[in-house]
Amino acid sequence: MTEKKYTEKLAHLKDEVISRIDMSRDVSDDEIRDIIRDAIYGIKQTDNLSLADMEELFRTLFFEVRRLGILEELIADSSVTEIMVNGVNDIFIERNGAISRWERTFESEEKLRSVIQQIVSKSNRVVNEASPIVDARLENGARVNVVMNPVAINGPILTIRRFPDEPISMKNLVAFSSVTPAAVEYLKKLVISGYNIFVSGGTGSGKTTFLNALSQYIPHDERIVTIEDSAELQIQGVENLVRLETRNANVEGLKEITIRDLIKTSLRMRPDRIIVGEIRDGAALDFLSAANTGHDGSLCTGHANSAKDMLSRIETMVLMGMDLPLSAIRRQMASAIDIIVHLGRLRDKSRKVLEITEMMGLENGEFVLNPIFKFEEEGETKNGLVKGTLKKTGKLVYVEKLRRKGLFDKDNV
Repeated sequence: MTEKKYTEKLAHLKDEVISRIDMSRDVSDDEIRDIIRDAIYGIKQTDNLSLADMEELFRTLFFEVRRLGILEELIADSSVTEIMVNGVNDIFIERNGAISRWERTFESEEKLRSVIQQIVSKSNRVVNEASPIVDARLENGARVNVVMNPVAINGPILTIRRFPDEPISMKNLVAFSSVTPAAVEYLKKLVISGYNIFVSGGTGSGKTTFLNALSQYIPHDERIVTIEDSAELQIQGVENLVRLETRNANVEGLKEITIRDLIKTSLRMRPDRIIVGEIRDGAALDFLSAANTGHDGSLCTGHANSAKDMLSRIETMVLMGMDLPLSAIRRQMASAIDIIVHLGRLRDKSRKVLEITEMMGLENGEFVLNPIFKFEEEGETKNGLVKGTLKKTGKLVYVEKLRRKGLFDKDNV
């Protein structure tokens, strides 16, 4: 079937299928499939459709009518970790850490806008010219970012970060050589003992994945509250779990609900621990306050280039929320943050734990850090893969939380 004939046939069949759907009720996927089969069978004889043509029409029609059009093929492909739509004609995908152009394109900007509105509406979000930027998620938990006109010059921009269908565990991360068994065992004790841990790293370094994996060590009898811009965390094994998500303001008058609002209200929910997906602004102050008020074992992530740089960024974010003396901010940070785990994406696209550092406190007004594990590079393989090991370089100094949980071992701190 030629491309032009295929497009014309698809448009005709799509109109026919939609006309047969009873919009007054919730129609199941199976009913949609039956309607599509009938429509295709009706033109089979006159158009001499081959079996391959019929299968292609069926699949494309179902995706067009029920799902996300041409993107559905990518979303269903577990090897695709990122989908980047730069307007109608430019779609890029990431597989195994490598980015490439996808051969297919949207038939029109109207179709791309329709797909975007379908995604956004299911997350109870709104995107339009008045509010052209929005974060949302798909039903499978994939993270979605949308930027529309007039902010986006080259048309609607849609970015989808897909997460694994099954949460990646620490066992998986060890198998990927992202972290060593010794470091995992060390972190396990810290999580169980209630150390406040901050996971830092650059974009795409695996912060959310690592936070999910860390959470598997949270004692299952604790009450956990997760707070996110767009719900992505996949906390496993915790029954007493509350999941909170921010909300944007909209033209109907719904008030914006921010990370700061959710952290404040979570303190009234009797949480044992608070897990914040990521802080980007003045919510840093509220997270520090929560970690300093009896919620030991709280976890959070943030963007930074190193553990030390993360501290500078937290200072800046706190100042975005309130004008406080720098000395007061640093005292709050030194008290609230116990451990920083820094992740990085190396030149071979592999994701590694590069540093596990203890916050020692302040000395002459400056932070004192105690590196416990550091990644030491040892060259490259013939295939260009980075060789190296996360080596233990120091010992934990603040061990009281380990003692209280009966996990202190002087030979392994």
